[in-house]
Amino acid sequence: MSEHPHAKQGGHPHAGSGPPRKTLDDGTPACRLIAWEVTRACNLACKHCRAEACDMAYPGELSTEEAKALIDTFPEVGEPIIIFTGGEPLLRHDIFELVPYAKSKGLRCVMAPNGTLLTEENAARLKEAGIERCSISIDGPSGELHDAFRGVEGAFDGAMRGIEHLKKAGMEFQLNTTVTRGNLPYFKDIFRLARDLGAAAWHIFLLVPTGRAAQLGEEIITAEEYENVLNWFYDFRKTTDMQLKATCAPHYHRILRQRAKEEGIPVDFETFGLDAVSRGCLGGVGFCFISHSGQVQPCGYLDLDCGQVKETSFPQIWRESQQFNNLRNPATYTGKCGVCEFERVCGGCRARAQTMRSGYLDEEPLCSHTPRKLRQE
Repeated sequence: MSEHPHAKQGGHPHAGSGPPRKTLDDGTPACRLIAWEVTRACNLACKHCRAEACDMAYPGELSTEEAKALIDTFPEVGEPIIIFTGGEPLLRHDIFELVPYAKSKGLRCVMAPNGTLLTEENAARLKEAGIERCSISIDGPSGELHDAFRGVEGAFDGAMRGIEHLKKAGMEFQLNTTVTRGNLPYFKDIFRLARDLGAAAWHIFLLVPTGRAAQLGEEIITAEEYENVLNWFYDFRKTTDMQLKATCAPHYHRILRQRAKEEGIPVDFETFGLDAVSRGCLGGVGFCFISHSGQVQPCGYLDLDCGQVKETSFPQIWRESQQFNNLRNPATYTGKCGVCEFERVCGGCRARAQTMRSGYLDEEPLCSHTPRKLRQE
């Protein structure tokens, strides 16, 4: 497949060059991942929730018929993995109808429940319906730390029970952890928990200050701390065979290449897995988010209306959205992201640029790297 015409060409494999991007027939990048917020209803009240979810259905949620019609369009933009998320996706009344429907279209289906509503019965039903992996968010190695972040006493114990139900059903699962100043000292403990539980992967998420998380200013780590965490993560991945991934942390892809160059290690799939063939921020490039009401966004943390599937077909939005086309064109980026030699492999967090700078095309506010071009001036 040819590279997208807006992508930068060439470059050193440890610097600005990035993975080849699959494209559709018209040159539009293929969509690799869709995070679909099937409902905003949730039984928890997490401090960092981008959706500010509550325990009741929000008005305007797509009907079963509208949801199935949307699923029908997904194969038109590639072969995306569908992440059924929320809120709490298990609170969607027709979830066990939508998952097998998506599976029947040849789509890989995964889910992001919080774990507390998983039972032996519905875990088995998820497996039967076609969910291939569940991600469970765990933000501390104990109930005290996790429950404080999740806003409900007993959330940790409930998630642990849910994981046991997944294991009994033969369902693969991963743990997700949001990085905050409060839980940084416990990261090795959280990893050991993931390992001991038998998780297939551990994904860390760098906090994006939107939704309820906008009130967590004291929990947002600095650019220097961010750099230290990602360098620690780079070194830590060498100590385990478990799949580790940094999410909402696009400059990990820069750090990986900088460190690999220093160590004389090739940046290839055999050595670094998907991190070697992926990009940092995929919002609008290979990934998008669809809200409970059908609003399409670059990601769940970037509340940018790129189109409404009740009014315009999803494939048309994916191909023609001006915001998506801006994100695919590095010439539209401002600040140091616009001149950075690592733009193709990083891209900066567009949501943090929106909430902490002047807009989604501004420079990543939590990056300490100075681009080569600016150092030469």
